Amino acid sequence: MRTLSLVGPGTADLIDPLAARLDGRVATVRRDDAAAADDAPVDTAASYRLAADGSWRGSGTADSFPALLDRLAPDYDFALVAGESRLRLPTVVVGDERVPGDVVARVDDAAELALDDLVTRVETAEPHVTLESLVDEAKASEHADRSGAIATFTGRVRAKDGPDDDRTELLEFEKYEGVAADRMARIERELEERAGVFDVRMHHRVGPIADGEDIVFVVVLAGHRREAFRAVEDGIDRLKDEVPIFKKETTESEEFWVHERSP
Repeated sequence: MRTLSLVGPGTADLIDPLAARLDGRVATVRRDDAAAADDAPVDTAASYRLAADGSWRGSGTADSFPALLDRLAPDYDFALVAGESRLRLPTVVVGDERVPGDVVARVDDAAELALDDLVTRVETAEPHVTLESLVDEAKASEHADRSGAIATFTGRVRAKDGPDDDRTELLEFEKYEGVAADRMARIERELEERAGVFDVRMHHRVGPIADGEDIVFVVVLAGHRREAFRAVEDGIDRLKDEVPIFKKETTESEEFWVHERSP
């Protein structure tokens, strides 16, 4: 699922025209600061209302926005978000507001934004991939009826390596464009050449990733558990050794590129 956040005056009006131009299933998320009286918060973690046509509206505090994106990713091709500036997403900004995401365009007036350009921004954005979406893709393999195992690996941001270490607040990843994707695809193909391994999917997120968030996924569809487990372990080891992805670490006391400190 590819995402785009639009922040600033007039950007909310671009959501529906932009969604209509995209080829695929589109989810839209709008910030609502003025809920109607009959939608006032209730004393539960989440509240949902179902309409006669099967549509629903919900509110609550149980899920964070990253969790919402993770739920949308397996079912949608695009997610467009309007009005929320605190998200680490590819972002178009009208005005001078500072945002934590990757600013892909900044203008003084929403009238300066062309829909054709916004479509290109969305379609070329780094995809938001989840473990669940990769598992769903693997299950759709033409060899799924011969598989008895799906093994997965998830790497996440570790706050501390030891009890006395400075806390890691953020990791930021940059990839060698083109080369990283080609090498990851080659690893997938070579693992799929093994007997009993039918489908291998890997994804490594880039940009800033906070403490506790997921970084990398490996999913293997195989005939039996042994082939699946071995391919997962070899896949993550080869990804770390062979794919040019660079990591900057921000702790409570300093910021540094990890490869510059490697022996």
